[in-house]
Amino acid sequence: MGNENRVAEANPEVEVIPKAPLSKRQYYERFSSYLLNRKPNIPIKRNRNDGVVLKLENIVFDKEELYFVVEIKNNSSMDYDLNFLNLSVETRQKGKRKSLQRIYKEPLYKHRLPSKVKEGTTERLIYVMPKFSISDGRRVVLELNEKNGERDIKLKIPHRMINNPN
Repeated sequence: MGNENRVAEANPEVEVIPKAPLSKRQYYERFSSYLLNRKPNIPIKRNRNDGVVLKLENIVFDKEELYFVVEIKNNSSMDYDLNFLNLSVETRQKGKRKSLQRIYKEPLYKHRLPSKVKEGTTERLIYVMPKFSISDGRRVVLELNEKNGERDIKLKIPHRMINNPN
């Protein structure tokens, strides 16, 4: 009456191929591109020196990594030749007997790190670091150094921002 037996049509030409898992590097690259394509937020921290501005736009936690979204803006009349951009954890002691200990952290991946920032331009980049947290007696320092120049910039990031990323 309303029931009809259908014969299932088999299509032998269609083959389902399982997706291969992404390598760590491919994943970092894809997620970093996604972060850079998002609209920039109000910067968390920023510092400037002679027309060069270093901004930390965001810290994003994903899987087992921290993604530092950084912007370098060159408002000066000369190109900025980048020597290095380091990320380190330093102790922060108050009082007369200060001692400073700085431990450099090596990034797992650097996305779009420029060698030169031309005058009047802005470069955005990502540093992927292994997940870490720090106590309130420490802070993270993002250090931008100019090759053959003196326009060096340090950005001091408090422990609260590292321990509570987006």
